[in-house]
Amino acid sequence: LLQGKLFDSTVTDEGTWTLEDRKLIRIVLMKTNRDAGNCWTSLLENEYAADPWVQDQMQRKLTLERFQRENPGFDFSGAEISGNYSKGGPDFSSLEK
Repeated sequence: LLQGKLFDSTVTDEGTWTLEDRKLIRIVLMKTNRDAGNCWTSLLENEYAADPWVQDQMQRKLTLERFQRENPGFDFSGAEISGNYSKGGPDFSSLEK
């Protein structure tokens, strides 16, 4: 059904697929690198590109997940993000805590 190289690597043991209503195959893949700067632009290299709006939403979500991991005492569940969030958002690692 699909031929080509995945955009990046996945966790082999975490992949699943289901057949729904005898006509829809749903495939779930777990990416090995889920950091905010590694948002896939397509499923396969040069094929099945994400819609630009969907790509934007994925980058926003991954950036908020990164902020949550880096700041466990804060609740980002209802947060909105704007500005520099593509490729994982700003890098604060050089700032003193």
